[in-house]
Amino acid sequence: MLKLISPVPVFCSAAIFAAALPAFANQYTIFVGNLAFIYIILTLGLNLLLGYTGLLAFVNAALFGIGAYATAIARTKFGIPYGFALPLGGLAALAVGVVVALPALRLTGLYLALASISFAQFAVWVFAHWDPVTGGPTGIRMAAVAYGFSGSWETVHYYVSLAICIASVVVTSNILRSRVGRSFVAIRESEVAAEGLAIDLTRTKTTAYGLSALYAGIAGGLFAPILTLVVPESYDLFQVIVQFAMVVVGGLGSIAGAIFGAVGLIGVQEALRATKELQEIAFGGMILLTVLFLPSGLAGLLRKYLPEWREPLRRRGDDR
Repeated sequence: MLKLISPVPVFCSAAIFAAALPAFANQYTIFVGNLAFIYIILTLGLNLLLGYTGLLAFVNAALFGIGAYATAIARTKFGIPYGFALPLGGLAALAVGVVVALPALRLTGLYLALASISFAQFAVWVFAHWDPVTGGPTGIRMAAVAYGFSGSWETVHYYVSLAICIASVVVTSNILRSRVGRSFVAIRESEVAAEGLAIDLTRTKTTAYGLSALYAGIAGGLFAPILTLVVPESYDLFQVIVQFAMVVVGGLGSIAGAIFGAVGLIGVQEALRATKELQEIAFGGMILLTVLFLPSGLAGLLRKYLPEWREPLRRRGDDR
């Protein structure tokens, strides 16, 4: 019976369970659920770069912070409603991501990884020292979001995060089954062969950077209000490690892997919340063990034991 399990029924069942969860969960569980949805969005975006396009870039942690700060600044300094501040945070991260992509297009492999980590650290330095805009080390305090619905705002925010998370999964699936998604994979496999197929490398890579940045910015905008405080420490090098671990443990080049990796590692992070040092050791150890013993991640196990589990890169009936 397990062999007949396929992605769509599993994801639909998970979405229904998530929608019903607040009815019998406490506030802490709702908070953790919010975190899980936000990190699924982040991991989907990073997987577009690492898993599908094969670009070893780690700028998403910085873009995550840019989205959070842009949303917080729009709300606190300009009085913009959250419904408009959230997409502004995504657009701010998108703009920065595209600007960063232009010089990064000349780099590959280890050099790209080092350059992107350097940018992430530079962004944290800006967050901590640009006091008039970012509030410096003390950050920016955000008030609770007034959604105008009955019940706690945390629960309403939970459903907003869930809706955006589901939309992100659907949009990502459709992108990967389009010509753009297949171009990503072609570049990952061989840039020379991709050019031979008339794929514009510059445009396609910039698109991958832009999409990944947009996901990170939206996730940052969702993340900012649940902590009520946007501070530089939330987007430091540890954030780079967390997101990378989620993608690697879940499985590179897999939407299901991104979801399982994000949910699983959020559980580990919350279990070790009292000691950040143990979190760093746990995430580093999981990356090492996955690379050594399970290089395809959790998605590889799904494909091995569930033959019906497929994530095709073309739409059904499209034989072109």
